[in-house]
Amino acid sequence: MKKECLYLFGCGVIAFSLLGCSEGQNEPPSAAADPSGQESSYVVDTEPPGALAVGAARKTVEDEEEVVLVGRVGGSANPFVNGIAAFTIVDLKVPHCPDHEGCPTPWDYCCKQDQVKENIAMIKLVDQQGKLVTEDARQVLGVEPLDAVVIHGKAKRDETGNLALLADQVFIRE
Repeated sequence: MKKECLYLFGCGVIAFSLLGCSEGQNEPPSAAADPSGQESSYVVDTEPPGALAVGAARKTVEDEEEVVLVGRVGGSANPFVNGIAAFTIVDLKVPHCPDHEGCPTPWDYCCKQDQVKENIAMIKLVDQQGKLVTEDARQVLGVEPLDAVVIHGKAKRDETGNLALLADQVFIRE
């Protein structure tokens, strides 16, 4: 019980907490166009090879290891972190809430929260100097909830084993 509470507290700090279906949030946050009109240098046209599923990576990837992850943007009602280009992804094997259930935020996985905790990772976009990008991920990358992404970066582990990826490349699957 203590371990689960610590995990949930850690996720809350990292990603505002793992929420269940939430009332009043009927639409995903929309991706805004890059104000400069240029494409992001972080978005790549070719999928990085050797992608690991998030769940497998949580079990095998070591701190500071270079890795490629594949997952779907989501895990909470708002998977994006305000003020920085950061968001959570969930393993593709975890089904998001189906449309027929009428969930207003299917990307929060409220119907499968028991599966999310072992299949989620935080993605933090970093610049060439390794500093966090201080623009919204939706603007920098054009990603939205439920987008499938393949991300290259360096793994970071916290004291409880949560996985974050300091990302330098993002491929958005069609």
